[in-house]
Amino acid sequence: MKASRRASRWRQSALAASAGLASGEVLAAGFDATALGLVWALPFAAILLAIALCPLLTPGFWHHHFGKVSAACALAFLLPFAALYGPTQALSVVLHTLIAEYLPFIILLTALFTVTGGIHIRGNLHGTPLVNTGILAAGTGLASVMGTTGASMLLIRPLLRANDARRHKVHVVVFFIFLVANIGGSLTPLGDPPLFLGFLKGVDFFWTTRHMLAPMLLSSLVLLLLFFLIDSWYFRRKEERLAYDPTPDSPLRIEGWINLLVFGPLILLAVLVSGAWKPGIEFNLLGTAVGLQSLLRDAALVLLIVLSLGLTPRPIRAANHFDWGPMKEVAKLFAGIFVTIVPVLAILNAGSQGALAPLVALVSDDAGRPDNVMYFWLTGALSSFLDNAPTYLVFFNLAGGDAQLLMHSLTTTLVAVSAGAVFMGANTYIGNAPNFMVKAVAESRGVQMPSFFGYMLWSGGILLPLFVLLTFVFFR
Repeated sequence: MKASRRASRWRQSALAASAGLASGEVLAAGFDATALGLVWALPFAAILLAIALCPLLTPGFWHHHFGKVSAACALAFLLPFAALYGPTQALSVVLHTLIAEYLPFIILLTALFTVTGGIHIRGNLHGTPLVNTGILAAGTGLASVMGTTGASMLLIRPLLRANDARRHKVHVVVFFIFLVANIGGSLTPLGDPPLFLGFLKGVDFFWTTRHMLAPMLLSSLVLLLLFFLIDSWYFRRKEERLAYDPTPDSPLRIEGWINLLVFGPLILLAVLVSGAWKPGIEFNLLGTAVGLQSLLRDAALVLLIVLSLGLTPRPIRAANHFDWGPMKEVAKLFAGIFVTIVPVLAILNAGSQGALAPLVALVSDDAGRPDNVMYFWLTGALSSFLDNAPTYLVFFNLAGGDAQLLMHSLTTTLVAVSAGAVFMGANTYIGNAPNFMVKAVAESRGVQMPSFFGYMLWSGGILLPLFVLLTFVFFR
């Protein structure tokens, strides 16, 4: 059952990759996209709502049938589309989605999942406010290199062990979700799936680092300071410390160094090279043009997966409860999201002439200029409940979908979309993949985590004022 819970948490980070689709452009090129009504977006809305609600409301059904739900939503788009516009066009959309977007992202996620699953921290520290704040700060920094999922799974267990002799631990886990599982992943495309999707759409790797650094630092420093004050208040209370420490302090020891020092950096290098090196050589794979740099990147990542599996001692993965259930769930849900988002992107490509014209108007002023405050808050609001990566893609395309234009002429708009997607994924348990994963691990260690709405009281009281501050500092 624990494995199934881990699987259902991990699925969201992968489905986030759905947002990289260029298939909306392929679909729009085949006919007049203004002819598409909002009814074509229903399968996409259905799968997102299923992913958000079914694990909470019907966990047993979801665990056994999530693949069927994903397939049903995909067919709900493909069958009517093939009937109206022809099976050739439908097949073209599926093949393009699979080759250009699905496979590259699933390979990257599998590489990160495999390598971080081969790193384990043994030993124990004493959970003082200073130590806890240090762990949160380290995790926040690691999240942009290892991904929010990798950093969360690496550090949540050591953090819980450090605090298992204290009575109050909920606030520690909540701030961990805020920082390590979300905000910390905002500096590179490896950090959080929405940003990798932007990278696939043409956003430079280090553009994200340069332009997201200021909002990330301000948010992190405010939250770390607030956490230190809250944790210190709890720590000073006489009844805070239990009489018996289940895991006495012992020296820390990292196992799986080859994954940390060799395979992890090589993943980063492979992604960097694929973005910087443009040899101009392309191959036609079933009608989809694929650059040489992309093929070599994916081949390198597959090799790193094989090497990590072969060279990491099995006891390390066993200590991390490593299994392939999460990636299997990810792959199935991915496929449904990738297919169903195609008509949504086509409608967005139609701009003010399409069925989503009211949404276009909502994020623009009377002169047609983007309203960056609305981009930040609307992206964030939807990311809080519908998973942040598909939301990122929707608003990325709503802002024009041209990476060069967004990076240079509409910089603040792209920062608003990026920050809204990454930061506000922390508003609920379902906003980003690691949130529920961290919750599940904490509950397995005896921490009485808040309910869905109880958690929103924490995020509403702490994060929403922070986001108002970010609005005035960066987006007004």
